[in-house]
Amino acid sequence: MTATSTPPSTSSPYAELKAPTTARRLLTAPTTGPLVALLLACVFFAVSSDQFLTGGNFSLIVQQVMVVGTLAIGQTLIILTAGIDLSCGAVMAFGSIVIAKMAAEGSLPPLVAIALGLVVCGGFGLLNGLLVQKIPLPPFIVTLGMLNVAFALTHIYSEEQTVTNLPGPLTALGQTFPMGHTDITYGSLVTIGLFLLLAYALSSTGWGRHVYALGNSQEAARLNGIRTSRLTIGVYTVAGLLYGVAALLLISRTGVGDPQAGQTDNLDSITAVVLGGTSLFGGRGSVLGTFIGVLIVGVFRNGLQLMGVASIYQTLITGVLVILAVTVDQISRKKAR
Repeated sequence: MTATSTPPSTSSPYAELKAPTTARRLLTAPTTGPLVALLLACVFFAVSSDQFLTGGNFSLIVQQVMVVGTLAIGQTLIILTAGIDLSCGAVMAFGSIVIAKMAAEGSLPPLVAIALGLVVCGGFGLLNGLLVQKIPLPPFIVTLGMLNVAFALTHIYSEEQTVTNLPGPLTALGQTFPMGHTDITYGSLVTIGLFLLLAYALSSTGWGRHVYALGNSQEAARLNGIRTSRLTIGVYTVAGLLYGVAALLLISRTGVGDPQAGQTDNLDSITAVVLGGTSLFGGRGSVLGTFIGVLIVGVFRNGLQLMGVASIYQTLITGVLVILAVTVDQISRKKAR
């Protein structure tokens, strides 16, 4: 009798080690879902309003989200470490008042006032990081307390007054330049540049890999030689500096120093991060996803405004989107276990 060959077992453990195809990687990428949602929203609003698919409207969307988008970059860094920052909007507002008052009433050169505002916001981030890491306290509690501190300081220092008559350099990023038939603000380019810079830092540097490792497991990161304390403090400080940039963008967009600004921007930044596919439990997500999430928020609000939908329903829809995004994240985490 001749031996008959048997087909290879389909249950071989090596079958699962087969490299995924490019199509499979794209379909399972964390940014794929948010990108599809963004495209579907654009299609829906394009059908609903003739004004949506215009260069001027898309430029307006980017202008409307550039401040929250810059805040969301810092928020992404912190959430990737399994933290959260509820103080970002209030810190930005305080930084904007410091910059505006120092330049308009303190007789400081505009560039010095801007630098001082960045230092103040970075100082808030540094203090948040120290409290989270050195005491340690939960990020939620620390940043909730810091929200109230920054909010109070903003109103005390501004004396409840809007700062006007700002020098030109403070509003320069709000100026536009033509690109085809569309006017683009310089501030929009700054925001996009920051997204690209931090996306590179997270994906292509050792620092970025350490941020992801810290979010996955702080103890495991420490055992692998990562200086987790220094890294955490550094992440919060970088986020604070980004809030300072957002403060300058806020001034350039509004043309004033407004003590009432930023009161809901902390929640808007978290919304953008979550909609972009970054996990609230840390260790998974990307700045690119946050950029898509920011655009989703901007597109929905702009599109609903064009349709004449009241702002309260825009808030309702945004809340539903956040709940859906977190639900999807939870389901995907359970499947990954």
